Amino acid sequence: QKIWGYHWGYQKTDTPIMPLTDAKIRSSKPAEKAFKVSDSGGLYLLVNPNGSKLWRWKYRIAKKENHFAIGAYPQVGLAEARTARDEARKLVKQGIHPAHERQAQQAAQVAENANTFEAVAREWIDKKKPGWTPYYLRQVERFLAADVFPYIGTLPIRNVTAAHLLEIVRRVEGRGAETVAVLLRQWASAIFRYAVATLRADADPAAALKGAIHRPKVKHHRPLSRNQIVDFAKALDRYGGYRTTVIALRLMLLTFVRTVELRAAEWDEIDLDRAEWRIPAERMKKREPHLVRLCRQAVEL
Repeated sequence: QKIWGYHWGYQKTDTPIMPLTDAKIRSSKPAEKAFKVSDSGGLYLLVNPNGSKLWRWKYRIAKKENHFAIGAYPQVGLAEARTARDEARKLVKQGIHPAHERQAQQAAQVAENANTFEAVAREWIDKKKPGWTPYYLRQVERFLAADVFPYIGTLPIRNVTAAHLLEIVRRVEGRGAETVAVLLRQWASAIFRYAVATLRADADPAAALKGAIHRPKVKHHRPLSRNQIVDFAKALDRYGGYRTTVIALRLMLLTFVRTVELRAAEWDEIDLDRAEWRIPAERMKKREPHLVRLCRQAVEL
């Protein structure tokens, strides 16, 4: 009586399988029906009638037989197929189907490729812009589009390194725009912190560049002296241009508001009877409403 059985590396209980060789694989010609050429440890090569040769690995989970597709020969060589089998066997020991793990890795890679630096940066901008002035929003978008996105915008954000960012800020610094270089580093750092918080990055490489750019000391315009203010007021009286310009400059002297707050003022903000000017939060730098008490001269103007 002869009994056929199966064990890792054997087709018969008494005859071991001879491991495959490249020569044997190449010599396996297609037949009318698909057939298997076994290696060891459940690994085999499926030879199809059309000539394709596909690596498969047979395994069991919960007493159910399964087959894992490793790849096609010769794109996947014999040594690679055996390595893939060994890696898959580790997963099976944990009760994980190798095909399911591969699908999960592919999905993660697709998501990783979708999370480019530019995509995450624009998402960060959308989150932040309700609290920004239109001017600041334009500034962020313009400098990122001009100096950052062309170089690292298409890279997955996890692949962007401190070296990438240093090259960018050095390039901007080299053209004499040190302040812009500092801003770009700060914005990049904020983008990476947002990516970390949303589980799309592990760290902020821009943090390592803090202090890498030397910002020149800001030279503000010297304030007018007491006598210069008197001369300036007299010059306004002689100014032959628009009356609106004269009024605006005099109001600046009386209220000390910023030019953007004055130029964008609306009549419904001003109560002449109460001598008050209430500037709404969206036009203030710190996003808080501001009350300006108007003196008699300001009310007249």
